[in-house]
Amino acid sequence: MKFLALIMSLGLLAGCASGPRYDTSHVSANHDSRIQFVVLHYTSTSQERSLQLLTHGEVSSHYLIGDDKKATIYKLMDENMRAWHAGESEWQGRTWLNSSSLGIEIVNPGFKDAPNGERLWYPYSEAQVQSLIVLLKDISKRYAISPRNIIGHSDIAPLRKLDPGPLFPWKRLAAEGLGVWPNEQAVARQQAQFTVQLPSIGWYQSQLARLGYPTPQTGELDVATRHVIGAFQMHFRPTRFDGIPDAQTAALLHVLNQTK
Repeated sequence: MKFLALIMSLGLLAGCASGPRYDTSHVSANHDSRIQFVVLHYTSTSQERSLQLLTHGEVSSHYLIGDDKKATIYKLMDENMRAWHAGESEWQGRTWLNSSSLGIEIVNPGFKDAPNGERLWYPYSEAQVQSLIVLLKDISKRYAISPRNIIGHSDIAPLRKLDPGPLFPWKRLAAEGLGVWPNEQAVARQQAQFTVQLPSIGWYQSQLARLGYPTPQTGELDVATRHVIGAFQMHFRPTRFDGIPDAQTAALLHVLNQTK
């Protein structure tokens, strides 16, 4: 009897150690993936330094695309884990996007300041673009990421970030279904109308917010609004991102929001 009691006791302990048992016969249909966004960055430093910072520093990212000939894709952490890449951020009303995004860093120096005061930006290699397209297609398929939710760090934090910069190939990614890009003929037609009469600053602010940008709704062209306009222009009109709310910027906004 003592032996039988011992066996039963051990069985109970084993049951407790394995945790509670769950009935999984009723599964909720009301859920989606935690991962809603993909945020793209440049590292501003070399590949060796990037790997060191992203694996042993205070920042982290799920992936790093190198600048070697093959543009190696480094998986730095499990996608289920939260990386520290977005910081204080917002997109489409969602804040602190570390919790709802995957971060992809690309080895690129960013920019350097020329003696004349001009800012010179570094391009991305063809190999890096190809690796990024492959990676984004895989992620987008697995998590059903909306093309509108493939964004840059400057889009979600326009007051403090510039990456991935004006030489990032947004238009090319959009052609692969990995982002959005406005119809250029529609933009030209709309620009002609806005040239006659520019919208109010409040209109720009509301349209930027509708697209997803964290934008003040002050009705005034304040410093924060200039930064947001500049970030939008860098993404969709990289040849000039001065933060001035002109007719072409209005046309780009109108067309993008009409085709949502």
